[in-house]
Amino acid sequence: MSGRLVVCPTPIGNLEDVTLRVLSALRDADVVACEDTRRTRVLLDRYGVKAKTVSYHEHNEAARSSELVRRMQEGETVALVSDAGMPLVSDPGFLLVQAAVAAGIGVEVLPGPSAALTALVVSGLPATTWRFVGFLPRKHGELERLLRGATETLVAFESPRRVGAAMAVLAEVDPERPVAVCRELTKVHEEVVRGTAGALAERYATEEPRGEVVVVIGGAPEGEADLAPALDALARLVDAGARARPAAGVVAELTGVSANALYRGLMER
Repeated sequence: MSGRLVVCPTPIGNLEDVTLRVLSALRDADVVACEDTRRTRVLLDRYGVKAKTVSYHEHNEAARSSELVRRMQEGETVALVSDAGMPLVSDPGFLLVQAAVAAGIGVEVLPGPSAALTALVVSGLPATTWRFVGFLPRKHGELERLLRGATETLVAFESPRRVGAAMAVLAEVDPERPVAVCRELTKVHEEVVRGTAGALAERYATEEPRGEVVVVIGGAPEGEADLAPALDALARLVDAGARARPAAGVVAELTGVSANALYRGLMER
């Protein structure tokens, strides 16, 4: 008889945010696969859950996934948790879910806390169309292209040490772009700083936020976003040896974007 996999989101800060269904699943599981068994044990002990735990993290995902699938095929129920929030969302778990699906094992995902959704809502920015991008790119050019090209609201995790650099790049792209830097969500020192990219770049140039950070960035104006893919195409042509001015004219004819705007954008990179 085949077992099953239950994906269990855990609190992102305040332990009281765990759901009754998650606690029930953890109690009923034969084993709980944890990103960090010590951190998960704090939650389990808080609610008197005597579950067996096993480590499951980025360094042992492949080997542990095979082991856990075998256990589920033998009839065991495995609960998967990460340190905080929903597993797989910038956390380990994809290989295990993928392996369970491939083996025909049932996968149940329970609803619960999510830092990305919490930050999106508290930011006050449009939530009709939005995109989660994991951690922001570290390379200046990749980050700039992402920020220029997104007309939807972006939600991203970021290291507190890199918030200042990310805000500086966004201020270069559009100093008036609305941003919210959400820190330590649901915890005692929760803080949400809202403002323009320019203002936040100035603030975080000298102040390094502490703790877990989620950044929410308003969408680019439509005209600016239309420029991004055309500008990328122009850059590739120039990298291949084309002269900038004539290449800008060709790309302008194909895309309808102003040749002058393309040339200026290329020179500003």
